[in-house]
Amino acid sequence: MQLPKAAFGTLARRDDATYPSVSLTVPALDASGMPLLLLSDLSDHVRNLANSPKASLLFDGTGGVNEPLTGPRVTLLGEVAETHDPAHRAAYLATRPEAAFYADFKDFHFYRFAVAEALLVAGFGRIHRFTNAELI
Repeated sequence: MQLPKAAFGTLARRDDATYPSVSLTVPALDASGMPLLLLSDLSDHVRNLANSPKASLLFDGTGGVNEPLTGPRVTLLGEVAETHDPAHRAAYLATRPEAAFYADFKDFHFYRFAVAEALLVAGFGRIHRFTNAELI
């Protein structure tokens, strides 16, 4: 299953403060349904993950919806860790074959997003929170 692009939130440390930082990513799924990411060491979000593995992914299903706040979206909360599992690499590249061009660049690595919780907004006022166990 090919997932849409997602907003990827990490925690940026600046001096004595921490700020939310959001970027764009294109995830895939592993065999257990957890998101996989291919990220560059040169990116801010990888530097942010070095300070805290806590992150979020927002999948926005509101494209084409006249009033976006009435459309569906889901936010995943969890922790991100680098993975060297060949199955994760294979799953990512099977879903995102265009990434094969840069997947072997020395600064790119695969990461697994371990979902702790999901917040589904199925439309205006239709909000559901799920734990990892409920998602699995």
